[in-house]
Amino acid sequence: MNSSWTIEDSEDLYGVNRWGAGYFSIGENGNIQVSPNHRKPEVGIDMAEVLAEMKAEGIQFPAVIRFHDILRSQVEILNETFRDTIAEAEYEGQYIGVYPIKVNQMREVVEEILDAGEPYNYGLEAGSKPELMAVMAYNDNPDALTILNGYKDEDYLTMALLGRQLQRKMIVVIEKFSELEMLMRLAKKYNVEPMIGLRSKMMVKSTGKWSSSSGDRAKFGLSIAEIVNAIDYLKQHDMLHCAKLLHFHIGSQLSDIRKIKEAVIEGARLYAKLHQMGVPLEYLDIGGGLGIDYDGSSSTTDSSRNYSTEEYVADIVYSVKQICDLEKVPHPNLVSESGRVITAHHSMVVTNVVGEVSVTGTEFDISPEDGEHVLVTNMRELVNAPEMHPQERYNDAAAYKQSTYEAFKLGILTIVEMAKIDTMYWQILTDIEQSLDEDTRQIQELDDIGNRLASQYLANFSIFQSAADTWAIGQLLPIVPLQRLNEEPNIRCSIADITCDSDGKIGKYIEHNQISENIPMHRLKKDEEYTIGMFLTGAYQDVMGDMHNLFGRLTEVHIFSHDEEPGAFYIEEIVPGHSAEKVLEAMQYNTDYMAKVVKKSIDREIRQGKIPPREGVRWTDFYERCLAGTTYLSSGN
Repeated sequence: MNSSWTIEDSEDLYGVNRWGAGYFSIGENGNIQVSPNHRKPEVGIDMAEVLAEMKAEGIQFPAVIRFHDILRSQVEILNETFRDTIAEAEYEGQYIGVYPIKVNQMREVVEEILDAGEPYNYGLEAGSKPELMAVMAYNDNPDALTILNGYKDEDYLTMALLGRQLQRKMIVVIEKFSELEMLMRLAKKYNVEPMIGLRSKMMVKSTGKWSSSSGDRAKFGLSIAEIVNAIDYLKQHDMLHCAKLLHFHIGSQLSDIRKIKEAVIEGARLYAKLHQMGVPLEYLDIGGGLGIDYDGSSSTTDSSRNYSTEEYVADIVYSVKQICDLEKVPHPNLVSESGRVITAHHSMVVTNVVGEVSVTGTEFDISPEDGEHVLVTNMRELVNAPEMHPQERYNDAAAYKQSTYEAFKLGILTIVEMAKIDTMYWQILTDIEQSLDEDTRQIQELDDIGNRLASQYLANFSIFQSAADTWAIGQLLPIVPLQRLNEEPNIRCSIADITCDSDGKIGKYIEHNQISENIPMHRLKKDEEYTIGMFLTGAYQDVMGDMHNLFGRLTEVHIFSHDEEPGAFYIEEIVPGHSAEKVLEAMQYNTDYMAKVVKKSIDREIRQGKIPPREGVRWTDFYERCLAGTTYLSSGN
């Protein structure tokens, strides 16, 4: 172990300050620290104290921890950045943003965002009927917008008209021309004037994972020809005055500010031309896409962004102002649908490592024996040949390993000989890896040995439930130990979950501002819990999890900072995770019937004298207790 290891070394390794956005850092004691209130950056929370209080409350891992002050901070930062930039630019419109609840529909999240956003008239966006039902109930600010996206049927549009009856600024964004025809018919039927938005397919095309959502082949929106036809249609029905908003969207997690600026210029030009045609547009909705820096590289990679929030806002405000002034049209009110940047940082998954799978950790006697096969002898000679060039030594070991495999299939080797060769092979690779210098690491095969030797740390959670995007689209999420960051992490490992699926593992990690296949962690200590945090999970991951292996939703712990409370925080709410009973019932199992069947089987064994009555009662209680208990591994397992 490197005794001179410092927290600065851990910071360089894990990049907490680079992706933490000022909310997360490494404390002098080696623990992760959280400063959730951007107005009080000096108020810090030690994650070790949070975990201790959770343990005292009987909360088991894994768990989702939500820092609601971070939600508030992000809402305030976005709105005030727009407000300040608009004032500085002498822009004549306002910023009236909306939060797209698809990013995280959890009620507590939506309520916190609306409460923080009330002074800014911050509204909501919905993209489906259930989401519309939610936003109708919660967004009751008459000065805030409700933006309705997604494909729509009669019920969806009728509910939007009900919102207008309730004096809500509810704007129906037309995604295809048939929706406009349906809306006109329903508006006349109910004698309600709608607020209408027109979504344009943009000519500019974004880059990255979501580039297909932009361009002329985009799933949503109207072409220029369809927009002109929609305007004519509204004129025919004497409803042109209902057209209030122009909307465009070029993708999620936009990494390159140049693409954003290009799209804004195109959208502003289209707004100006439509206004000159007599369309009384009041709002320009630039859509979502404001990215976050998952990997801390400040680059154009899929998991980063090469701009700040301040630069993003300034490019929007000044670009729209310039186009409108040139075209001599009024400055529109600006709308954005930023969700990822609002929610990602506030939520993290915390869990414990329950074991290690290692190719090098097995102890086995490799002493020579009379009459052993020549392959065993040859491999032992390589063990005792550190002076060989690493490439030659590796080549010989790989060749002997392949010959061993073939010989075992033919019945030439005993299982003990096979075990000796396998043990020595991994010893040789470990020795080679430790001996590599800058020159020999240039050899690809030798440099890859480290990945082959890496352990797997088994973490008590399900990738498919808590980090679905890491599996589905290769999304990068920072993973960092929550303690011992003042110690050198001396085990290279990957993180695997406890599902029985071979895909249940994390494949990408942040290491020294680069992406690696595995990551250094600390050696596990007997009888000492090792906890890790998966950060930036508040956008999409919270609501996308499935029931793979019937692992249900995690227990949630809601944290608020308070500088007068012990540890500068308090647990405001604990939302229990799914029990085994609940997830089984979700899959249409009758758990009452299951418990009766098991009890009946135990009673039969009791009657036959195979199980004592008292023991039978204990087994029955145990089964029912497990039904009511967690789906994850309990402490001590």
